[in-house]
Amino acid sequence: MSKIVITGATGELGQLVVQHLLEKVPANQIAVSVRNVEKASKFADQGIEVRYGDYDDPSSLEKAFAGASKLLLISTPQDDSVVRIRKHVDAIEAAKKAGVKHLLYTSFAAVDKGAFPPLGDVHSATEYTLRASGLSTTILRNAFYQEVFVNESLQSFVDSGVIVTSAGKGKVNTVERNDLALAAATVLAGEGHEDKVYELASSETWNYDELANILSDVSGKNVTHQSMSDSEALERMVNSGVPEGFAHFQIALYNSIADGNEGNASSDLEDLIGRKPTSIRKSITHFFNK
Repeated sequence: MSKIVITGATGELGQLVVQHLLEKVPANQIAVSVRNVEKASKFADQGIEVRYGDYDDPSSLEKAFAGASKLLLISTPQDDSVVRIRKHVDAIEAAKKAGVKHLLYTSFAAVDKGAFPPLGDVHSATEYTLRASGLSTTILRNAFYQEVFVNESLQSFVDSGVIVTSAGKGKVNTVERNDLALAAATVLAGEGHEDKVYELASSETWNYDELANILSDVSGKNVTHQSMSDSEALERMVNSGVPEGFAHFQIALYNSIADGNEGNASSDLEDLIGRKPTSIRKSITHFFNK
């Protein structure tokens, strides 16, 4: 029996994709490719086939992808961009050798419009490889995970009463992992998605002024946004204990936001999942009331 194979199934996005896919197809039509088989025992308990597949072991991938009618290639987390691209290329080559019929790849929103280069460049290179591979593909260009912005740091903003950035009034497009996972599962379970590119972004965007207003409304405390120079924002972050390397990464993100690269909206996600994605306000409200 041909299978829908999902890589990275023990990760945060992958687990959600499997959860949604189980609502659409029988478990015996699903296989997961994972690095640690023991961590995937819960999938086996649900009737899902568990296969060993490790990006660091390219020879394992061809076996893991064998018999796949559809393969969801979830981009691997890796700080070194060259290594990350190499792993993606290895996986694509393994998919070709395994005879995968249709490959889906989780890319990054608006990579063709200059979105955040530290991430966008990796995905642009991978998308090029996919186009050159001859495989039937679907590109799922995921917006920034909303959870990257909705986390414990929000409480520190409320406590201090200020959000410090160098992003100006630049807009950001974010989507909850759960909504992105539902879109991926919808494509995996459906037909007619071959050779398409979906911009899985929200139709609504936000900026840090608006984030401060939402925090004020939800917390009942006044929170403001102060946009300052890169050097000032960097100094504030480092002095507050943020590791210098991450602080520089954050400044690069603020620059991209300020330049208008991260606020591209799209209706593709809404069309796929049949509703509006979860708003930043709803995510923040849930975070403070959980």
